[in-house]
Amino acid sequence: MNPTLTALQGFRVGHWTDPEARTGVTAILCHEAGCVASASFAGPSPGTREAALLAPEKRVERVHALVFTGGSAMGLAAADGVVRFLLERGVGHPTRMGPVPIVPAAVIYDLLVGRPVWPDAEAGYLAAAAASDAPVAEGAVGAGTGATAGKYREPVDTGLGSALATWLDVRVGALAVVNPVGDLYAPDGRLLAGHGDREAWMHAADPRPEEQTTLVAVGVEARLDKRTARMLAEAGQAALARVIRPSHTPWDGDAVFVLSSMAAPEAPLPVLSALVQEAVEEAVVRSVLR
Repeated sequence: MNPTLTALQGFRVGHWTDPEARTGVTAILCHEAGCVASASFAGPSPGTREAALLAPEKRVERVHALVFTGGSAMGLAAADGVVRFLLERGVGHPTRMGPVPIVPAAVIYDLLVGRPVWPDAEAGYLAAAAASDAPVAEGAVGAGTGATAGKYREPVDTGLGSALATWLDVRVGALAVVNPVGDLYAPDGRLLAGHGDREAWMHAADPRPEEQTTLVAVGVEARLDKRTARMLAEAGQAALARVIRPSHTPWDGDAVFVLSSMAAPEAPLPVLSALVQEAVEEAVVRSVLR
């Protein structure tokens, strides 16, 4: 059984990893028709590309891939490679001159973990080329290669995790790149990564602003519109607050993207919201427990 995001119809995931520089790219590919998508940005310091079009009122509804990458703002160039990969296959939003791939992207800051280099367009292309529906590789891979937590003191390694939550025939998957300033906890309260030192946090000076972000992709098969996708993204942010403490701080750029492959009938919103939170929590936990 595949217990990760790629168990869902219409999703493939691929990584490109530089273990020496401790950075990488994770490409989440939709089927050719694209996924209905929206997002929530709860942290004040997100690094993104094509984020504005995900707002519910914007005209374009579907995206064709989502890219998570290291390298801070420079790493956003990895999305160019994913665009090229899709163009070569005729995938994109239809226009009079031909398809235009819609590829949002988001970054973490990992420049001080390994060598100060960042992914480029070729790295993004290779991540897309590696995408498959096999269980998502987890840990220090792809965009999670240089992820850390507990950065109000000495950073502790985390990574990338993915999980699947189900109820009857409704399924939701999540993929998380976990790079917060705070600590990671299991839902039962166990400290998983970080220091659990409330006093150190309270007395911390500016803990490296703009160097922490948790990125989450939520996959849904049930049919939904952009407005509902945005509501589910906000549910995903609530889940982060359960397993990352403190979360959504002035130094984080937390971003949750929701993508629906539209492969299954509509499902009750309360059920989807609960499954989103379960999947996001488990994906964050699996970034350190695999």
